[in-house]
Amino acid sequence: MLKEIENRRSVRRYLSRKVEKEKLDAVFESARLAPSGSNTQPWAFILVESEETKKKLSDADHHQDWMAAAPVFIVAVADIRCRIPGNTEIKLEEDSPEPELKQIIRDTAIAVEHILLEAEHLGLAACWTGWFEQDDVRAILNIPGDKYVCGIIPLGYADENPKPRPRKAMSEIVRYEMWH
Repeated sequence: MLKEIENRRSVRRYLSRKVEKEKLDAVFESARLAPSGSNTQPWAFILVESEETKKKLSDADHHQDWMAAAPVFIVAVADIRCRIPGNTEIKLEEDSPEPELKQIIRDTAIAVEHILLEAEHLGLAACWTGWFEQDDVRAILNIPGDKYVCGIIPLGYADENPKPRPRKAMSEIVRYEMWH
């Protein structure tokens, strides 16, 4: 697995080649198997293949036009109802005060990372994007206000091979027993 972690890159250029259903199924299966706090599994994923919808999502994601070249998008959505059940009115935003929002974002982030690593394992490429306003993406995909969009992931076959980015040395990131 370290090979996939080391080789994974954020790819921003894609071939027009269609992603096989079996590979998409494997990517979603990797997310389904992700761990979550109290096994709440707050994630849901929207697969987008429509050119029109991909264009709208790219525009909503800070006009990142490169995104639309990917054959598919996976929109990762966290559902707070696994932690706050019922019909209580909730509208989630970046600054929402519900502590459960942080929990569902963390859990969904684990599932998204599983997607990115499985994609790499299968010879696919992806880029986790998140430069959007919640309401803009919700309006495009009919997502209710009590759901939180964690990211849009363009996915496909790479048409570029980005070089590795610098990483901090182990001595800079690992501490033993306490902070200092």
